[in-house]
Amino acid sequence: EVMVVAGPGCVMRGGPQLPDYEPEPPSPTDQLNHINALLAAQAALARSTAAQPRFSALLHKRLIVLQRIYHALSRSFHQGSQDREQSLVGSSDRNVSGAELSNNNVSLSANEALIELGVRTGLSLLFTILKQGWEQNNGGSLCSEVLGTAVAVVSALPPLSLAVESKLPRVGLASLTQLTAFLSETAKPSSPADPHGRKLSAELLLGLSLQRGSLRYLLEWINMALCAAAQADQSSDQGTCISRHCLEEVLSSLDQTTDPLNRRGGVAAGSNQEDTVQLYQASLTLMERLTSLACEYARTCIGDTCEESSERSESCDVYVFGSNSSHQLAEGAMDKILVPKLTRSFSSVQQVEAGQYCTFVVHSDGGVSACGKGSYGRLGLGDSNNQVSPRRLNLDARVRRVSSSKGSDGHTIALSTTGQVYTWGDGDYGKLGHGNNVTQKYPRLVAGPLNGKVVRWVSAGYRHSACVTQEGELYTWGEGDYGRLGHGDSTSRNVPTLVRDISGVGQVVCGSAHTLALSADCRTVWSFGSGDHGKLGHGDTVKVYRPKVIEALQGLTVRKLTTGTHISLALAAHGQGGDSSNLQVWVWGSGPCLAMGSAEANVLRPRPIEELTGLRIVDISAGDSHVLALTQDSQVYAWGSNTMGQCGLGHTVSPITRPKKVMGFDQPVHQISAGTTHSITWTAIPTDRRVVSWHRPFCVDLQEGTFSLLRTFIDSYCSFEKDFQPVKPFASDTDQEKFVTLCLQLLNTHLSLALTGGCTQAVLGSQAAPLRELLFRLVDAKLPPTLENAVCEGLSSRLLLPPLSARMALLHRLLPKSPHDWGQLSRGQ
Repeated sequence: EVMVVAGPGCVMRGGPQLPDYEPEPPSPTDQLNHINALLAAQAALARSTAAQPRFSALLHKRLIVLQRIYHALSRSFHQGSQDREQSLVGSSDRNVSGAELSNNNVSLSANEALIELGVRTGLSLLFTILKQGWEQNNGGSLCSEVLGTAVAVVSALPPLSLAVESKLPRVGLASLTQLTAFLSETAKPSSPADPHGRKLSAELLLGLSLQRGSLRYLLEWINMALCAAAQADQSSDQGTCISRHCLEEVLSSLDQTTDPLNRRGGVAAGSNQEDTVQLYQASLTLMERLTSLACEYARTCIGDTCEESSERSESCDVYVFGSNSSHQLAEGAMDKILVPKLTRSFSSVQQVEAGQYCTFVVHSDGGVSACGKGSYGRLGLGDSNNQVSPRRLNLDARVRRVSSSKGSDGHTIALSTTGQVYTWGDGDYGKLGHGNNVTQKYPRLVAGPLNGKVVRWVSAGYRHSACVTQEGELYTWGEGDYGRLGHGDSTSRNVPTLVRDISGVGQVVCGSAHTLALSADCRTVWSFGSGDHGKLGHGDTVKVYRPKVIEALQGLTVRKLTTGTHISLALAAHGQGGDSSNLQVWVWGSGPCLAMGSAEANVLRPRPIEELTGLRIVDISAGDSHVLALTQDSQVYAWGSNTMGQCGLGHTVSPITRPKKVMGFDQPVHQISAGTTHSITWTAIPTDRRVVSWHRPFCVDLQEGTFSLLRTFIDSYCSFEKDFQPVKPFASDTDQEKFVTLCLQLLNTHLSLALTGGCTQAVLGSQAAPLRELLFRLVDAKLPPTLENAVCEGLSSRLLLPPLSARMALLHRLLPKSPHDWGQLSRGQ
């Protein structure tokens, strides 16, 4: 008899001890533990073996170096541009010296430091040589030649060459500040320069102010010119003037840049020579033109709507970024675009809708063009082919708005200017509203229950659709699963069906499997459908089959709603009326679009995004899984999924869990649209909200520095006592009154624009109280009627109202203690 004796058990290092034999096969858990033990032992052996060679140590060091380089690049890309912009914004609100710009916290490379050293040293040397030449009276011709050359160079520059300060290199901005300070001193009679040198300095400074494009710089030149003219004897000093040709060129440039079709008159008479104009007269003429431009712009914005000319709509700039895999960006063979790219493929743009791998453009004439993925006829061009460039749809009606699905198989809704609804694309679930599930490759009018109805709002969800009529009725159709249609069941509808539980609706937005509706008074938000991820905002994840009020948004005035796959957002402000300057982005749901710093975050009730607080957000747009936000001053922020560069940050690192500023726009952006994996921004003025530019070339500059200069002008020159003499440099009381009137008009225009744009008193900075006190003091002064009316108009602005506590203290101090004391109060009091 032969017997087999089992050998000794094999004990594996780091692993479980197995018996010599097992009566039963090992369980799946034992097998998994054994495999994990083997893998752990193998990994430990690999680490110990790989750490011994010298090559491994060198490779490890290089990996550490690369990690540090990538970290530095990331900080430089995400924070460097923001730091530089904050530095420039801070310096733009006050006059800073070159030394202040040099001593900020922005680090310089060796090359940048050497360049700055050379430029600053060269400028200092040039200024010293010019001053010595004038003081010694033997270098006047050389100095004049240098300044004359500079004047010619600046005059030959394209308009607004220095207007975008964020694009100027740091050393360039510092040098520009240093140069303007030198020219301001040189143009004054107290400088050592000869009359011709002072004249050229004034002309060069005016040219630089024009190229910088900001009203504040032109007001600074006017202030310099008035001070220089006041110091000089106008009858004998020819240095307090500029050439008539220079002034005419400046006025012509102002007109051509702001309104090429509206040419104004030339220079008013008043110079003592045929080829020159006195500085004070040039200041008066320039102030008159600037005030006229500001008033013209205000008239287009302070009505019920902000209208723009067709010429400006034709020249609308469109920026695209994100996926171009189906030619949805109309940028040739490029698979993706990581930063905003100015495209010339879209023309005469009024509205753009970024859909699921496709893009629709609503033109200023009401026509619609489409490009991108064409499957299921989603482009409405009659076939299912991809379209590499925008192509016009065969649609007779003038279209006002387009909404396209961000998911599923793609369908689109168009709303005409007369309130009719057209749909096309994939017809599954009856989401086109034509009574069937048939795909439509051309736009088709939705009839049936909408016959005779005037529709004001439309929205295309992933598998359902909705619209709001002029009477505030909400209609939904398409897939009914999860109760997304709001009819109390999960039944699908293939024709528009009235949601009977609510009325007085103003807006509706359809998500992946849920719906949000906003009341016409913007005070109530309903949600219904799938509650997964908490995207209904009711504090849970259950389905809701009928419209239910989101209690967390009660007490807010909601301006806009938008949705993604697992997210919902609202743009809202506290209080009735919803001060647009206090609008915040409220968000609920789950994922990186919550902007909470985590891709796994979950919020069951609406909460504001803290990072966007104080940025004056005016518009939001959600794609499938990323979000865009637009600020009052045309800045764009993005966050969420970035796998195709749809956040426009220059990379595809994903997800972006905090709002990041999108850089690279040459013109102010006024509208945004987020698609499934691409984004579109454009500069056309929207028709559904007012837009007031905080900075408009030459005529509007809503910042503290502008109000400070206007207050200085009014305080210095508004003196009209009995038998008064005109304040220098004005030659007559008529000129003085005209200048002060223009200053008050410009001030009142800026106050009106600030209110229209939703600004608070913060836009005035520290100037609110001084302006208020100045105007109240002027009420008691003896002023001509025109000035008196302008002062009262300025005082009527609520931006100048003091805080409530200060108002109460003022009333307590001024109110008379008896009826007989009323006569002791002045008019201003």
